[in-house]
Amino acid sequence: MSGNRYYRGPPSDHFDGRRFFNPHHPGTDRSLAELLRWQRSGARQAWPKQVPGRRVVPATRVDGLSVTMVGHATVLIQVAGRNLLVDPVWAERASPVRWAGPRRVNAPGIDFERLPTIDVVLLTHNHYDHLDLATLRRLWHRDRPRVVAPLGNEVTLAHAAKDLRVEALDWRQSLDLGAGSTVWLHPANHWSSRTPFDRRMALWGGFVVETPAATVYDSGDTGYGDGRIFRELKERYPSIDLAILPIGAYAPRWFMAAQHIDPAEAVQVLLDCGAAQAIGVHWGTFQLTDEARTAPRDALADELERRGLPGSRFAALEPGDTWVGGAEV
Repeated sequence: MSGNRYYRGPPSDHFDGRRFFNPHHPGTDRSLAELLRWQRSGARQAWPKQVPGRRVVPATRVDGLSVTMVGHATVLIQVAGRNLLVDPVWAERASPVRWAGPRRVNAPGIDFERLPTIDVVLLTHNHYDHLDLATLRRLWHRDRPRVVAPLGNEVTLAHAAKDLRVEALDWRQSLDLGAGSTVWLHPANHWSSRTPFDRRMALWGGFVVETPAATVYDSGDTGYGDGRIFRELKERYPSIDLAILPIGAYAPRWFMAAQHIDPAEAVQVLLDCGAAQAIGVHWGTFQLTDEARTAPRDALADELERRGLPGSRFAALEPGDTWVGGAEV
């Protein structure tokens, strides 16, 4: 018996028979002593309790490419007539309970009732700021979308609805979405857990969506490491139109560097994978780490200027912002 209730399979270059891991990358596990050291440091910056935002009503379908920021890591990708939703979280808190945990400071940029019909849901990993069972339950009962997730996450998703069908992928596996479109699960330098006892027992990753209209890469949460997984991406997909990259939840670096890129590393990921443009997510909604709410956006602008890159190539989106074929609106 492996002791893993999420996944049983043969060992591989990223699975030891019980837990998944990141090859060629520093460990992401942190001890209780390290967690207490961080929490007692007193370095956490104050966030506002509420930030005004805007809510938009997306188009029903888009022939080209449009990406709308819902909040944190939740984005609506409308491409080639398909509607894909990444890491849907409409919950008030990123937490296993409703009465504690990080609370959102801005409303979702799209009211749930105003979402167009969702064809595909892409889940990068099982952390509570990325996988919300209540939201998945609403989506499943409303639209019956295809749900794609890394290995092992189907066990957690069964709690959303008994008949919910999950198409589980290992790293570097792809799935045919029809009409000339595919989704590919790419490695990410991260980890997983839903409880204190299931660390790294379900897989994590990012997605490449390749369609006749455009190719989009969403990295999910990831550390940078030696950058090889991003350079590998460029070799497989030399014409990525848009990269959706996290820019927040990075401080302090001694605790977070192995699992979350910072804005400077996000720019390097953009260059490594060769995407034409990028949008920054995973910031400004849930306070997960020490940096100030707008620090990721400001640091991103500074890094682009330092490298001589136009700000238009990498935009940090707020909820309700929409990126359309190369422009933020």
